Amino acid sequence: MTFKTALKTAALSLMIALPVASAATAGGSFVRIEQFGVNNGAGGAQTGWGNRLTVLQDGWSNTSIATQDGNFNRTAVGQAGWHNSVGTSQTGNGNVSGVAQFGSHNDATADQFGSGNAVGVIQVGHGNSSSTAQYGSGNVAVIVQD
Repeated sequence: MTFKTALKTAALSLMIALPVASAATAGGSFVRIEQFGVNNGAGGAQTGWGNRLTVLQDGWSNTSIATQDGNFNRTAVGQAGWHNSVGTSQTGNGNVSGVAQFGSHNDATADQFGSGNAVGVIQVGHGNSSSTAQYGSGNVAVIVQD
């Protein structure tokens, strides 16, 4: 077996062993992204410790961008339809976001600056839009649209 053939076999074995959804950890933080449709895009950035970011998109042409700067922040996205968009940013400690969106052409942004803030958001139908900005500590917001 040549070196080139051995390298190809090893690479193929590694690709088969990788799960469909992958998770990455660094500095005690965790990122998980699953995308089953086509033309979905997701991006994220984390600085700090113990942050968790989860994105699942399922449909097509959905986008999600999330940033976390601080410690023990949580973001989970969702989506399932098509042409949905989510943007979240968390600066501080212990913030929670959410979002879900099931239909199409929904847009959600959630910005949190401070500590112990929570958002929510579930949008279900077509063409919904929500935007939240939280400053300080202990803020709560829930948005449900159909």
